[in-house]
Amino acid sequence: MPRITLLNGPNLNLLGEREPEIYGRTTLAEIEARCLALAGALDLSLRFEQSNSEAVLVDAIQEERIRSDALIINPAGLSFHSVPILDAIRIFRGPVIELHLSNIHARDAAHRHSIQSAAATGVICGLGPYGYQVAMLAALDLIGHRADPLPGWLLGPGV
Repeated sequence: MPRITLLNGPNLNLLGEREPEIYGRTTLAEIEARCLALAGALDLSLRFEQSNSEAVLVDAIQEERIRSDALIINPAGLSFHSVPILDAIRIFRGPVIELHLSNIHARDAAHRHSIQSAAATGVICGLGPYGYQVAMLAALDLIGHRADPLPGWLLGPGV
């Protein structure tokens, strides 16, 4: 069974109430529920975590380097300055997908350039909460567990 870890950085615990004009009204709990449902449909093991602490996230990345096949990380504000997160990502043995709810390339200068991208296999941004599911499907494909065909409920009615 493929194992994916999905880590969320600072302030993402406040999704739904924090700057909804940028991040939307979907809560992190709702995103987690969607991700767990997709994991069940795709028969994969998913660890979903959030921390406001850089040190906790570094520890989690280090621990998951031997337990998980792929890492998805929304480093949030740590995207733009955390060298410890960058270094931890570099030692992860599998594919790493950097994820952002908003399109960071269209944001203000302070939120435009993620240093984590230099170590990521791929970057997904601007898709809102759906980006999490896209990242999971991409991670599965990158580790050789193509989700094909996709579950009908994911594709929507009439597909």
